[in-house]
Amino acid sequence: MRRALALASVRKGLTHPNPTVGCVIVKDGKVVGEGFHRKAGEPHAEVVALRRAGENAKGATVFVTLEPCAHYGRTPPCSLALIRAGVKRVVVATLDPNPKVAGRGIEALRRAGIEVEVGLLDEEARRLNEDFFWWITRRRPFVVLKVAQTLDGFVALPSGESKWITSERSRRLVHRMRCESDAVLVGVSTVLRDDPLLTVRSVPCEKKPLRVVLDAALRTPLGAKVADPSLGPTLIFTAEGMEKGEKADLLRKKGVQVVPVPRDEENPSHLSLEAVLDHLGKEREVVRLLVEGGPTVFGSFLKKGLFNRLSVFVAPKIFGTGLSPFGGPKASTPEGAVKLRPEEVRKVGEDLLLEFVRS
Repeated sequence: MRRALALASVRKGLTHPNPTVGCVIVKDGKVVGEGFHRKAGEPHAEVVALRRAGENAKGATVFVTLEPCAHYGRTPPCSLALIRAGVKRVVVATLDPNPKVAGRGIEALRRAGIEVEVGLLDEEARRLNEDFFWWITRRRPFVVLKVAQTLDGFVALPSGESKWITSERSRRLVHRMRCESDAVLVGVSTVLRDDPLLTVRSVPCEKKPLRVVLDAALRTPLGAKVADPSLGPTLIFTAEGMEKGEKADLLRKKGVQVVPVPRDEENPSHLSLEAVLDHLGKEREVVRLLVEGGPTVFGSFLKKGLFNRLSVFVAPKIFGTGLSPFGGPKASTPEGAVKLRPEEVRKVGEDLLLEFVRS
């Protein structure tokens, strides 16, 4: 099963809106076939492994990281393929919460007389597909907030200068995080201050994540890098009514998608994050969303609890003054603080990466 999980990890973020899945087939103590799901529309991991196993699949044991599907989608059901191949036993790491599956794959295998075991390395398998599990049951993206800060908690100097706070190795990992995401989001203030590319550059990547800008007043310059369609697709969320003006037309002519959403009821100068997430999840099939800045955007996501994971890169540097990454929630008592659950701390180059999940 660990080999199956390793195979699945190779395609992390590249199979959306499908889950990432690995499969290993064993017979007489030897691996006779293995495979992973490459991308949506292509054969699933079980089918790839069965093809490689050939006749050796009959009477074999199959280790798969996620419950085999039992419905016809872009490809036929994997449970049917396993039954037809004559496998003897199927070991499943975790069940698929997709309403079209949700136990039906296991049921189909057992009805066919195949021995099924569920739960081997369940926690690892769930972590691997945490974003898919969230999206398939809620139709909203799994939201990751990414922060790069100094030891004393600043993301930039008072002047706005921030290049570079963290090490090159940390920056490469951030690009890996972008590749594993379907969209990367910033506020218009970040666009105006930094003119970011928001592309994947430091690591190989087979896709170009959607670049998303929150821009209620449509202040994104026509010459901004995010408005250059040759660098990747861009979607700008703006306030209702702003999509009808000349600026919106000019952005569309450049290839930028301009989508209106309601304003936030509590803070009309901001956009409704709930509407933004609903559109990304339902209309764009964004499974994993990486939020990269800045303080106002981070604060809004934190205040509303609209995030799943917080990744904080901490550099061994002290500015003494500057901009804080969290500009929104202001607790009046310790009990009123945004609560997080620490999950992991690891060293990345010269820096520390602190991983938290929403409490």
